[in-house]
Amino acid sequence: MILDAHQHYWKPSRGDYGWLAGAPASLRRDFLPQDIAAIRDEAGVEACVLVQAAPSEDETRFLFELARLDTALVGVVGWVDFEAPDVDVRIASLIADGGGLLVGLRPMAQDIDDPDWLDSERIDAAFACLHLSDLAFDALVGPLQWPALQRRLDREPRLRVVVDHGAKPDLADGSFSRWATCIERLARYPNVHCKFSGLLTQLTPDQDEATITPYVEHLFSSFGPARLMWGSDWPVATLRCDYAHWLRSALRHVRALAPDHEAAVMGENAARFYRLDLARPSLPVHAMARQ
Repeated sequence: MILDAHQHYWKPSRGDYGWLAGAPASLRRDFLPQDIAAIRDEAGVEACVLVQAAPSEDETRFLFELARLDTALVGVVGWVDFEAPDVDVRIASLIADGGGLLVGLRPMAQDIDDPDWLDSERIDAAFACLHLSDLAFDALVGPLQWPALQRRLDREPRLRVVVDHGAKPDLADGSFSRWATCIERLARYPNVHCKFSGLLTQLTPDQDEATITPYVEHLFSSFGPARLMWGSDWPVATLRCDYAHWLRSALRHVRALAPDHEAAVMGENAARFYRLDLARPSLPVHAMARQ
């Protein structure tokens, strides 16, 4: 089974995708179940985790609605206001509304001005709720947020974390050494996993796809094939290639670096990490197209 651990849907007219205003024009449109279902089927992808793309609880509930239409979606990583004084009530409400779909939470830390926010005492209560609710934490971080994430893990080494997009290395400036050290430190925590996703879109237009090879190799050597999970990052990935291209590229890397662990990296690790229910009934593509 191939399980896509990182996919998005969005509908800009909802009005809560502020980051899209500065995104390339090709992303500033609807991306919904009927736009990807047939493509995933053709690629042989059987299940997906849907990840939030707007900093609002309303968007998380919107994703629940879409996941009920596209039953290849076996889990939702949502958003909640980590600083809200009633964060426990908010998380409980999302769990109830998700009806088993909510598997994790992701604040958009890379877009928060304070680079130390992830280590702030203001969000300690939110992390305590994650523990109590057995929800995963998706860490959307870049170089500015790496130190704060490491400090949070020093304080909470049992936190169940997956680092999105290989911690978003800055491929343009070629600062491999600092990123590699960060990855090595994060990998020391046994509860930290990493998504093998989003690397091609970190490339500049003039950089060849082979540029990511040493980064992929370092992810595999640091986390090992038991703590890496493949994700498409669709539709963001379309800025660089189509869905099938990145899947084929990822499979080549896995077969070269962990030839006996293809099933783990391409699906089993994500299913185990997110505690996914893979027994949801499927909905025909033509039924989704009518929605």
